[in-house]
Amino acid sequence: MATMESLIGLVNRIQRACTALGDYGGGDQAFSSLWDALPSVAVVGGQSSGKSSVLESIVGRDFLPRGSGIVTRRPLVLQLQKTENGQDYAEFGHIPRRRFTDFALVRKEIEDETDRITGKSKQISPVPIHLSIYSPNVVNLTLIDLPGLTKVAIDGQPESIVQDIENMVRTYVEKPNCIILAISPANQDIATSDAIKLAKEVDASGERTFGVLTKLDLMDKGTNAIDVLEGRAYRLQHPWVGVVNRSQADINKNIDMIIARRKEREYFASSPDYGHLASKMGSEYLAKLLSRHLESVIRARIPSITSLINKSIDELESELDHLGRPIAVDAGAQLYTILELCRAFDRIFKEHLDGGRPGGDRIYGVFDNQLPAALRKLPFDRHLSMQNVRKIVSEADGYQPHLIAPEQGYRRLIEGSLNYFRGPAEASVDAVHFVLKELVRKSMAECQELKRFPTLQSTIVGAANESLERFRDESKKTVIRLVDMESSYLTVDFFRKLPQEVEKIGNPGGGNPRENPRESAAAGVDRYADGHFRRIGSNVSSYVNMISETMRNSIPKAVVYCQVKEAKQNLLNYFYTQIGRKEGKQLAELLDEDPALMERRQQASKRLELYKKARDEVDSVAWAR
Repeated sequence: MATMESLIGLVNRIQRACTALGDYGGGDQAFSSLWDALPSVAVVGGQSSGKSSVLESIVGRDFLPRGSGIVTRRPLVLQLQKTENGQDYAEFGHIPRRRFTDFALVRKEIEDETDRITGKSKQISPVPIHLSIYSPNVVNLTLIDLPGLTKVAIDGQPESIVQDIENMVRTYVEKPNCIILAISPANQDIATSDAIKLAKEVDASGERTFGVLTKLDLMDKGTNAIDVLEGRAYRLQHPWVGVVNRSQADINKNIDMIIARRKEREYFASSPDYGHLASKMGSEYLAKLLSRHLESVIRARIPSITSLINKSIDELESELDHLGRPIAVDAGAQLYTILELCRAFDRIFKEHLDGGRPGGDRIYGVFDNQLPAALRKLPFDRHLSMQNVRKIVSEADGYQPHLIAPEQGYRRLIEGSLNYFRGPAEASVDAVHFVLKELVRKSMAECQELKRFPTLQSTIVGAANESLERFRDESKKTVIRLVDMESSYLTVDFFRKLPQEVEKIGNPGGGNPRENPRESAAAGVDRYADGHFRRIGSNVSSYVNMISETMRNSIPKAVVYCQVKEAKQNLLNYFYTQIGRKEGKQLAELLDEDPALMERRQQASKRLELYKKARDEVDSVAWAR
């Protein structure tokens, strides 16, 4: 049966797993949520308030950088794991599987890792350093050492650093599961404490705040901090704890932390001011107090933690289903897998075309916007200008001028106009081809099952694009045929009306021109004047507009039939024919997995194993309550 102490250890293990695996693939949201759901202790205080000494006293090791000014320039997530026996050692999240037994090297690595992000400057960074310490002399805790609050920027620091540090600290202490360890020096007025001021802002009730008074031994003679420690000067929900850290002389002499703890106990036991509180003072008591509080917090959080773990297990199992299981070595099974993956890709592609996914509507945009706009921009005004009409009509009959109607001139004007439709027709084909290629690319990116096989991905995309090229070629031939058909046979009924219209134009009075030879002659003369050529241009323009409407409707039909419908029904047919002829070795090459995805599957499996183990341990503790 798991104990509550083992559950705190479990919380630490899950948090370490969040550290080790959370950055994979750009960050794991489930692990981030779980991290926020688990309680931790943030150590907050002003510069030189004794934060580092308190942490070292709790750990029992001298391992933190020291100096003047801002020494802690990145958050340090410190996870303490109690062991049964053995040598103390430390591990960093950024260099896993390397054990540090020399804690002087731990201090140096903290300094070096800080400099890797901030440079050898006095800048700060919100990117945390993760450090785990294993020892039989610690209690299971997660402590977060944050940069010391400051009021003034020093040389080499931007003016914004005061606010930057406060904002960074707030991101931790504002979380409802964060326990605030507010460090204040006893030789300063508690009313001026930066840590207490910030804690009061984010935890007005004081339920999450533990007050710690440092430097009790440095107070002026005749003064003490009894009013603070007994809660009269500033009351918190939890009792204040006083600590006596090593002096600078002790640090310089490398006084052992075990000896320092003994000297701290002796100080409180022999103190006339604090002797009656000795059992509730000191760094050892502080560590046990925090550990007991964590127990109560975890007990209250068990239902929500269990719910989040179960949700994460479901998500990881779903992710593993998407990533797929290991590939079989049998050629038949490999072929079946490839065909299933092709069908998965093809299904997504069809959903884009049919509207189940976005993108297919861009094809309609080609027909409804681009094609009409292209048709409107055709240079018919220039081609059917009076000067060009006069030139073409005059040249059409050679040395023999036309007798009644300039039919050859009409035909040349119309054929020249209809040739302009080739451009928009081919452009429509190319535009739809571009959309289809983009949908192939997009569909491949959305096909989760294929992400693990980059070789098969590129092969399928190549085969799909080859098919699209064939469909485009056939579509271009078809739309050009439509234009050529309009040029090869003109609509007779339209032109049979033209002589009547000319007669009417030539005889505004509506009478029979044969009954008035002079008017008829005048009309005949008019046929060779500017008005005559304008009417020809107008007639041809009307006919071309009629053909334009026909093209506007027939080009989309041809493109859809030759390209869109073919892509929807036969995109991978040729590929299926080719794949059926491949041997086992060739099939295996297509199913060569992406190493990154293999790693992702392994990581997901590790996470899943951790979560299931966590669920079992949490359930065990829940039943033991």
